[in-house]
Amino acid sequence: MSAEQNLTSDMFEVDKRLGLKPVVDFNNYLGKAFGDGPCTCIRCRTSGGDETGYEYQHTFVLDGQTLNRRFANTAGSDVLNALKKAWLSYTKADLPALGALDLTAVKGFVEPQLHKRLLPLFLASGLVREVDGQWMLQVQAGD
Repeated sequence: MSAEQNLTSDMFEVDKRLGLKPVVDFNNYLGKAFGDGPCTCIRCRTSGGDETGYEYQHTFVLDGQTLNRRFANTAGSDVLNALKKAWLSYTKADLPALGALDLTAVKGFVEPQLHKRLLPLFLASGLVREVDGQWMLQVQAGD
């Protein structure tokens, strides 16, 4: 097989793990984790959208679009449970309970157009925080 034929065949090979239900579910979850427009919770309405002093961000601007985190289904434990199922399905290994999160590995099973939502969701839900340039898991399965 020539190098050109090999490249062409690689372009059309689809990783079958991307079609597994937990992986598809995680991508759907990530796509629905944010609503359109700024946050309208009572705190944001009262403060006029000033999030100074908030522990976690409510409103985000991603690719020029203003979005808000949907609190009802994006608690750290909810995000963790969805991530754990997708991670296990895709990698065939358990997600490490604590420590550095391999964001590159997560992006391996997340649709490219959703990559920009990962870190904002992980940070806003309290799932991760940055420590010395690494994204560290903060929420355990029982939380």
